[in-house]
Amino acid sequence: MTDVAIPAGIPATDLGGLVEFAKANRIGLTVIGPELPLAIGLTDGMQAAGFRVCGPTQEAARLETSKVFAKQLLKELGVPTADFQVFSSLSEAKTFVAKAEYPLVIKADGLAAGKGVFVCKDRKQASLVLEAVFVERVFGDAGDSVVIEAFLEGEEASAFALTDGENALLLPMARDYKRLLDGDSGPNTGGMGAYAPHGLSGPAFLKTIKEEIVEPVLEGLRAKGCPFRGVLYVGLMITKEGPQVLEFNVRFGDPETQALMVGLEGDIVPLLAGCAEPGGLKGLRPPSLGAKAVCVVLASKGYPEKPKVRKPIFGLEEAQSCEGVRIFHAATSLLEDGWVTAGGRVLSVVGFGEELSMARLRAYDAVGRLSFEGMHYRGDIAKEWQAL
Repeated sequence: MTDVAIPAGIPATDLGGLVEFAKANRIGLTVIGPELPLAIGLTDGMQAAGFRVCGPTQEAARLETSKVFAKQLLKELGVPTADFQVFSSLSEAKTFVAKAEYPLVIKADGLAAGKGVFVCKDRKQASLVLEAVFVERVFGDAGDSVVIEAFLEGEEASAFALTDGENALLLPMARDYKRLLDGDSGPNTGGMGAYAPHGLSGPAFLKTIKEEIVEPVLEGLRAKGCPFRGVLYVGLMITKEGPQVLEFNVRFGDPETQALMVGLEGDIVPLLAGCAEPGGLKGLRPPSLGAKAVCVVLASKGYPEKPKVRKPIFGLEEAQSCEGVRIFHAATSLLEDGWVTAGGRVLSVVGFGEELSMARLRAYDAVGRLSFEGMHYRGDIAKEWQAL
């Protein structure tokens, strides 16, 4: 939005244009948010031009851009994750699912905007997913290979590590809600809501995540000649056997970031700058969380497959005036007559306060003041932890 930033009008995939913009405006630090520019090497180009960048190189970004690479690295390092197999042909994958135990999880190898993960309850559903990936090519080249892994039961959590490639600072954990519908049902999405801090986000647990997952992965990447500098997001399932890695993002996760940022105390910019230099975080401390926050995503009708767009949004001014509320625009456009929807996940409504119950009440109160045709949201974000 123009009240907090000046849009440059350059596509995130225009690597040359972004480098030239940085030169013309003498940019001191670049923090790369979306996964696609990381995947195609924006960090590499910026660094080659002499700029400081908080974000991994193209090689290190494979933690997110290739689930096959990530799973194989975890196996190689002995980091806990679900048992898995990799397939690049429909026939071999179908042979495997015909004899597999259910439920199981099928993941497209490459980037799929958070929609490439399928929990399959039986052979029929698994076969339909494989047909869509290999035959219908719903994910294009991102579906050239798939990972088929065991289904993990437990409590989901999102951990964030700021790292300079050598040192790692863990932020308070958050909880994301990937499924479209209440009760964690429906298809996977880019995220329908989140809250922070996670109920399990204590110092001892964060120490375990750092020592048993984050540090081994960073060491493994250094050994491969592609040190990771930037934000490492670790999607976790907290099982009876302990935390296991579900996935990595190589950037701040959305919508967990919205819930985290409104509650963080202090200035995060020096930490992001520290990520841009080898050893830049040495001696620094992670920020604490001063407020608890709940984020509720408002999505368009038809999301995630075919969201309806250009629907007028009502109630923004009233919702934004609510105490303890911030609204983040995700897929909106400003026309002469006002704001309209412009994609699947339209707005992120964040409530914050001293207690999670207060944050949740404020978030949903603001949601009730907003509307657009076909507006959809989950009503159970943070419900299980609202007493915190």
